[in-house]
Amino acid sequence: MLLFGFGRLIYVTVLLINAVCVLSEDRFLARIGWGRSQPEPGFGSSYDNSSVKAKTVNLITSVRTVMRIPLILINAVIIIYELILG
Repeated sequence: MLLFGFGRLIYVTVLLINAVCVLSEDRFLARIGWGRSQPEPGFGSSYDNSSVKAKTVNLITSVRTVMRIPLILINAVIIIYELILG
């Protein structure tokens, strides 16, 4: 008996991406020390991208930027699917 099917895997993935996109850098991430320490890098300088924390913050920012519109559409499709087929 399959307890964890492909549909549930899609639901879990969408919920995790929703959770990442909802995180606010100003309200939540900065409080736990995961915000960007520099507002803008100066000319010739860059952010410190070598630490795991900096890479994770960059990943969160990238996911939030790239998945904004597709996530709205995916959530709408899942809501309509659940309403029609339950």
